[in-house]
Amino acid sequence: MKSLFLIVSALLLTTTAFAHGISSADTQAMLEGGYLRYIWLGASHMLTGYDHLLFLFGVIFFLTSFNDIVKFVTLFTIGHSITLIFATFMKITANYWLIDAVIALSVMYKAFDNNKGFQNYLGMKAPPLLWMVLIFGLIHGFGLSTRLQKLPLGEQNSEMLMRILSFNLGVEIGQILALAVMLIGLNIWRRKKSFQRLSTVVNHALMVLGFMLLLMQLHGYLHIKNQEEYGFNKDEHAHIHKDMEAVKPLPPIQHDNL
Repeated sequence: MKSLFLIVSALLLTTTAFAHGISSADTQAMLEGGYLRYIWLGASHMLTGYDHLLFLFGVIFFLTSFNDIVKFVTLFTIGHSITLIFATFMKITANYWLIDAVIALSVMYKAFDNNKGFQNYLGMKAPPLLWMVLIFGLIHGFGLSTRLQKLPLGEQNSEMLMRILSFNLGVEIGQILALAVMLIGLNIWRRKKSFQRLSTVVNHALMVLGFMLLLMQLHGYLHIKNQEEYGFNKDEHAHIHKDMEAVKPLPPIQHDNL
């Protein structure tokens, strides 16, 4: 059970991880700091990204060979680095509720695959995992890009590129740290009899968590009209309105009926 606790701890590093948006405090820190700030934010963003960590957990769950772990994680890294860097630099964006919904589906997909769902329920061979990890990596990177584009990246191309690369470096550092904890926990757990007995249950739970994330993202897409509210708490939202009022004062409120 201690090993299982280590795994859960890796996935629950903070209670603020579900939205993992960019706060006004983060934005101000970027304005005042240098590239190290972007590295730090990239690392903390990955460490608090439940969806990314759950998918990675599913990918490495049954991998015991070091070479296999490096191969799959490298493909995922290549995938999310491509879209993170390219989409951010070219300012390509999309509704992040929908992007995160697809990321939630990737968590469900990997859990379904781990439980041999394609063979047992669909009577077919699962798609090549290497290709699927690369494809989902591209999608995860696009999700990261939608957050990064909320930061001040500068107007000059060279400055913008360095900040994007710094953020991406931080993401990789955070990913390595999270993977280290998950791999330690899994290696300890695999030595116990409970691993074989509970592995199917854990992947069912992983599928349920992915489904919950999917519902959360679809709910946000359907019910939150202003995308810019995403990732801000009430205090930060009020701060944004305060800044807007400083630019253009609001008309006085009429109290005739009071």
